[in-house]
Amino acid sequence: MPRRRVFLAALLLFFWPALAQAAGPVPFSAQAFAAAQAAGKPILVQIHADWCPTCAAQKPILAALERKPEFANLVVFNIDFDSQKDLVRKFGAQMQSTLIAFHGAKETGRSVGETDRGKIEALLETAEAG
Repeated sequence: MPRRRVFLAALLLFFWPALAQAAGPVPFSAQAFAAAQAAGKPILVQIHADWCPTCAAQKPILAALERKPEFANLVVFNIDFDSQKDLVRKFGAQMQSTLIAFHGAKETGRSVGETDRGKIEALLETAEAG
């Protein structure tokens, strides 16, 4: 293997955890959610709407918290409030800007309309602690 490929592969392996963590929220998938629950992962389901000012205020807070080392294993799923009404009902959300924390299959907490960084961080900590 040429040196350049070896070097690039080594860089990828070294930075992979940071790259995977930087991926941020992913669209909700029943299969991925079930797999994360079965693996006992800390999970955050965020129900948002693009037009929602509270959701817009939550976005940079969540992005910053997701980059913290203590939340490196957190799996974040996005559910669109307007186009995924079946999932909104499944999770019992009444409105956009709902954040639901899980540790594996157990719901550990939820908040609606929260924009206080400390309170959002405390919610994510419940997912980590189980």
